[in-house]
Amino acid sequence: MCGIVGYIGTKKAYPILISGLSRLEYRGYDSAGISTIENDGLSLMKDKGRVKNLSNLDGIDNLEGTIGIAHTRWATHGKPSKENSHPHQDNSKTFSVVHNGIIENYNELRKFLENNGYTFYSQTDTEVIPNLIHYHFSKDDKNDNLKFLRAVKNACLELKGSFAIEVISILYPDNMIVVRQDSPLVIGTCEDEKYLSSDIPAILSYTRDFYLLNDLEFVVLTRNSAKFYDENLNEIKKETQTIEWNASAAEKDGFDDFMLKEIYEQPTAIRETIGAKINLDSKCEFDELGFTKEYLSSINKIYIVACGTAMHAGLSGKNAIEKLCKIPCEVDIASEFRYRDPIIDEKTLCIFISQSGETADTIAALKLSKEKGAKTLAISNVIGSSITREADYSIYTHAGPEIAVASTKAYTSQVVLINILAIYFAEILENSDMESLTKLKQDILDLPKKIEESLDCSDEIKKFAKQIYQEKDVFFLGRGIDETVAREGSLKLKEISYIHSESYAAGELKHGPIALIENGITVISILTNKDLVKKSVSNIQEVITRGAKTLVVTNQEIDRNMFDTVITIPETNCFISPILSIIPLQLLSYYISKEKGLDVDKPRNLAKSVTVE
Repeated sequence: MCGIVGYIGTKKAYPILISGLSRLEYRGYDSAGISTIENDGLSLMKDKGRVKNLSNLDGIDNLEGTIGIAHTRWATHGKPSKENSHPHQDNSKTFSVVHNGIIENYNELRKFLENNGYTFYSQTDTEVIPNLIHYHFSKDDKNDNLKFLRAVKNACLELKGSFAIEVISILYPDNMIVVRQDSPLVIGTCEDEKYLSSDIPAILSYTRDFYLLNDLEFVVLTRNSAKFYDENLNEIKKETQTIEWNASAAEKDGFDDFMLKEIYEQPTAIRETIGAKINLDSKCEFDELGFTKEYLSSINKIYIVACGTAMHAGLSGKNAIEKLCKIPCEVDIASEFRYRDPIIDEKTLCIFISQSGETADTIAALKLSKEKGAKTLAISNVIGSSITREADYSIYTHAGPEIAVASTKAYTSQVVLINILAIYFAEILENSDMESLTKLKQDILDLPKKIEESLDCSDEIKKFAKQIYQEKDVFFLGRGIDETVAREGSLKLKEISYIHSESYAAGELKHGPIALIENGITVISILTNKDLVKKSVSNIQEVITRGAKTLVVTNQEIDRNMFDTVITIPETNCFISPILSIIPLQLLSYYISKEKGLDVDKPRNLAKSVTVE
């Protein structure tokens, strides 16, 4: 989940590296460091804490090297410290390495290297990599042009786990070698320069042309070339891909925080995700799928597999798929999915949702599903990401770069896209009322304007946030599809405010959780399903009589005097109501975090792209 950056070109490397790390800090901010090739050897500058600490290190302004690698860390092996921060070097200081991922067999490799005279100075798994490269390099009697590459290749083939690695060497001052296995890494290219990153937005201001790497593809970079090799060191051809994201999307554009900017970008993100997929006079279009009625009729089950917020988007999709398509649908947590031996065969369709497309648990679940014969469909925000290249089929949200760790616009875009997918299935199967489908399509087309209306609650939400920001416990309630929103609202609050919160199906409150309700505690409820309003109001009444403060998000006619605060959102189809009802809860989490003086975009212990299992 760490962030890595690299540069090889004609300019000083260190300002570019630090700029890239600052843009990647949402991927990890326990420590940071850079290494460049200087005339007198490999430089190594690193420190505990945020990227900005690097700018204060003695001697950093004196770095002249035009080749360098950099890293911002989310700690796994070893506490956050200067010693454990990257880059790491071998004992002879011949090689510098940055690494994103986890080396599962590092203990065995460390013992092997110690037995061969190597000393370790950190607690990290990464430190085995430069020493292992050095070991293989020193054992290679050939002195041809591929010696550096062979050493990196031989070392990597001994690694078990996930890794994206950048390597530089004082012996090869004009080269950098990079490789990936189950961890993201992209190479941006332009004349006489190569930019590397674990995420596209970090280098999008420099180039739009990218090489997207597959697992165990080794790349030897110079300023003006990129040569690609497979694990047998056969040279392979690789074409660039142009990324159309707006580079300014990775800037705050006058907002105090990326999260607030991304909340307000949701109308645009939804418009982009809808694109040309919906037409009221014809069927939904997914040219990249081409599913037939025969195939969809043969499906006996659909699994939606994801983690965290993406899983909550999947829960809303389950509702639409089952009701519109009449196909049984299960939603599963990716980290649990493959360990429970799910019942999957060639009649199963497995849908995997990941904003980054690099979520390790989700990718592992996808691979298992393919092994069992299922068709796999990926939903991601990143073109060319690992999950989209692994899946049989891929469709994309078009939310643009999402920088804040807590997901907002990616979530609502996922909910929109999976509902459009459900309509697409239903239209092919012809087993749903076409008039109802047309009405749902119109409601989806109306969403951007209704999101803008929902954002008008900002002042009310800010006022409520001031009242409750010091609370220790908050509860979220909902029934039906509103329960999925309660889960997401609770997660957002936990992520960025560090307030303990729980979500419950409102009808389950009386079966145990009501014991936690006491005078003055805050309960937040979502009411958008007209068929469940009366029952939900009764559930809320149960907490009111026990002294709870209440916030209700609704688009239904209710007695507003019953509740402390009522936020009204526009009415829409129940399938897509989570897109509107989550808006006030996103804002609430944001403003509570601001009241507490916390770093909204970089909550403690979290990182944006979870590339470890």
